[in-house]
Order: sequence, then C-alpha cells, then structure tokens
Amino acid sequence: MQNVTLLPLTPDDRAQFILDNQEAFNYGALEEFGRRDDHFEEGGEIISRETIETAIDSGEAYRIMLNGEKVGGAVVRVKGDRGDLDLLFVSPHAHSKGIGYAAWCEIEKLYPNVAVWETVTPYFETRNIHFYVNRCGFHIVEFFNSHHPDPNAGIENDGDEDDAFEGMFRFEKRMGGC
Repeated sequence: MQNVTLLPLTPDDRAQFILDNQEAFNYGALEEFGRRDDHFEEGGEIISRETIETAIDSGEAYRIMLNGEKVGGAVVRVKGDRGDLDLLFVSPHAHSKGIGYAAWCEIEKLYPNVAVWETVTPYFETRNIHFYVNRCGFHIVEFFNSHHPDPNAGIENDGDEDDAFEGMFRFEKRMGGC
C-alpha cells in the first residue's frame, strides 16, 4: 500500500516546487502538441513562475509525498465552505500510480467543511480531465473560450485579455467524500 501524505510547503523548497510544477505541466503540453505549441506562457513553460508564485502566495501549498519522497504538489484556497484547487501536479515519473487520487483524498480530509470544490484545466490536458471527472468526482460546469471568456482571467496579472488561456474547463465537486 502506498503511503501518500501532504506536507506544508517550506520556504527552502519553494523554488524546486515551482520547477517541479512547470515540469509536470510541460509534460502534458508536450505530449499533446510537441515543440510546435504556442500555449507556453514564458521561456518554454506552459505555466509561468509568476502564475505559480501567485497561487502559492494566495493559498495553502503542500508537497505530495510518497513514502517520504517528493512526487508532486498542490495549492488550495478555502473561504468558508468553498474551496479552489489552484494547482495539483504529480511528477511525470510517478504518473499512473494512484498518487494524485490519494493526494486529492488527503486534501478532502484536511478541509472537511468545504461543500464545493472548484478547479480548472486546459482543454488539451485529457489526462487531467479524466482524473477530475472519472476519478475524483468533479463535473465540468463551464468551458472558457473566445466566445465565453473567463471573467476572472488576467486578474492576477495586468488584466490584458491576451493573458486569458483559450480553452479552459471549469470543474466543480459537491462533496460526498472519497
């Protein structure tokens, strides 16, 4: 049996957490698009350092640990009975081992008063879509695109419309437990 735990992110691990998160997100984009992708935010990264730092600074960040080894991370924000899963990633070398699901169950246990969780993922991340819908019990409730833009896009940066990523699914989970 796997021993998946969550540990609060420490300041000395912040830089590596960001790099690990970028590696995990780049993996999905490169699998889908290869090097021809134009979805990268900065310097070949699908998710910018600034985006990750904003998430960490506005939420609670955790390292996902498997038998004492760092294998991923998560950032959540909770306000009252609503929770936002801002980031959840598992290192590509640890995919398909149930680590992400076990980590999600740990998050649910940490925040038992959350009635509704929300998250988003890009349209091309079919692995994430499967995970959220078929494993974790989320439902797709909205699809942001050029005809239906995300009203919150760009809030964490300069508000420029170009900052909004085209093609994001928004998910919700009404709690029933793992």
